[in-house]
Amino acid sequence: MEASLAELRDRIVSAQRARTPLQLRGAGTKDFFGERLVGELLDTRAHAGIVSYEPSELVISARCGTPLSEIERVLGQNGQFLAFEPPSFGADPTIGGVVAAGLSGPRRASAGAVRDYVLGAHLLGASGELLRFGGQVMKNVAGFDVSRLLCGSLGILGLIAEVSLKVLPRPRAETTLAFEFDASNAVAQFNRWAGRPLPISATAWHAGRACVRLSGADSALRAARCALGGEAVDDAVAAAWWRSLRDQTHTLFNSAQLWRLSLPSTAPMAPLGGELIEWSGALRWVHSDAAAAGIRVAVAEQGGTAMLWRGPRDAPMFHPLPPASLGLHRRLKLQFDPHGIFNAGRLIADL
Repeated sequence: MEASLAELRDRIVSAQRARTPLQLRGAGTKDFFGERLVGELLDTRAHAGIVSYEPSELVISARCGTPLSEIERVLGQNGQFLAFEPPSFGADPTIGGVVAAGLSGPRRASAGAVRDYVLGAHLLGASGELLRFGGQVMKNVAGFDVSRLLCGSLGILGLIAEVSLKVLPRPRAETTLAFEFDASNAVAQFNRWAGRPLPISATAWHAGRACVRLSGADSALRAARCALGGEAVDDAVAAAWWRSLRDQTHTLFNSAQLWRLSLPSTAPMAPLGGELIEWSGALRWVHSDAAAAGIRVAVAEQGGTAMLWRGPRDAPMFHPLPPASLGLHRRLKLQFDPHGIFNAGRLIADL
């Protein structure tokens, strides 16, 4: 066992014996994400490095503290990338934090989420045992897929020590088209285009302007441009725009109270609204100081959930779970972390 991993294990075993809560933390780029931060800090960044990478196999394995920038640099040298476009929030997160948070960027609606690319993971449990789940190929994933369960768990089940991810070749070409639509027409058009064989890799609407990113072979992009019309956006301007959405450096995300609404893509704009619309209408960002309960009722009536992304925490960040789902979360936490030492209350206030 590597020295860095042994040190993490020893800290976990000591905390388990003393019943001392631990706050698992990589680069801290997502400290705002979750209900609260409690416990002694356990920094994972020393356990870093790419364990294996074979470009022809489209799989990379890395230790939890490996910076996202290092992984993207190595993949980029081979014309490959993480297709779910993990946000960096203007900094440099660790790959363990990327998986634990389970957040994806503008390409999520077309390429899939983080969990769709996790092939395997090593988990340091509360007893100090290193648990291995999944593998490095899709056929190794059978039965209850714990490695993907870790995506979005925010570290409450244990410390993700290592992860294996599927990677994809970068598209040969990309171009962005812009259209002048109001929000309702943009959502309707996004959904119409989604039902057609078009190489759309991202959509976004803001301030009366809808942007559509096309990715693929040159011939496919030329055909799509003829079919869609619109105004071609300068490549550098388009790259900066999509990056500002992916990493949330756009000024829109500086709101004092910002809601992240996850909805069926065809849900009507009223009464929910939305200053920024992504994922063909399935993700909507809304500035509102209305009562949390009212917002969540309105969103639930449309079949969605509402997350208080930024704002005073007089209400839970995450949309309340139905009793059956909450019970399942509690049983999983009890099995993996019976004494509650890992990121207590980070995902659910009393979990």
